[in-house]
Amino acid sequence: MRKILLLNGPNLNLLGKREPGVYGNETLKHLEENITSLGDAHQIEVSCFQSNHEGELLDRLHLANEDGTKGIIFNPGAFTHYSYAIRDAIAGIQVPVIEVHISNVHSREEFRHTSVIAPVAHGQIVGLGFKGYELAFYALMDLAKGRG
Repeated sequence: MRKILLLNGPNLNLLGKREPGVYGNETLKHLEENITSLGDAHQIEVSCFQSNHEGELLDRLHLANEDGTKGIIFNPGAFTHYSYAIRDAIAGIQVPVIEVHISNVHSREEFRHTSVIAPVAHGQIVGLGFKGYELAFYALMDLAKGRG
């Protein structure tokens, strides 16, 4: 494995400012630096992309299928619960996706309990804060080695 995409959806650019009681005080920049450093330590290139726009996320998923990306760590934000377009994009690519959520979506509002992404993702990690992204990174490494 040489290349992982860290993909974040709507409102995650507000990490550190938005609902710190739910999402913590750390910023998206800190998250990206942390996962990039983890990649450097394992000689894996990490590219980071965040967008509040569904079409841009779709385009980035499609590109990952063509640019040598071997795994995707993806927090689709609110699109988790209703974006069949993102669900179909993930189903249509050959790159494994680990769905990550900072908060435990199952202990929050009922509309957050359903993910249309989960059935096409390789796995889902929720409620572990930024640590969930790290675990997804290691899970993708294991997948690349045939252990996932």
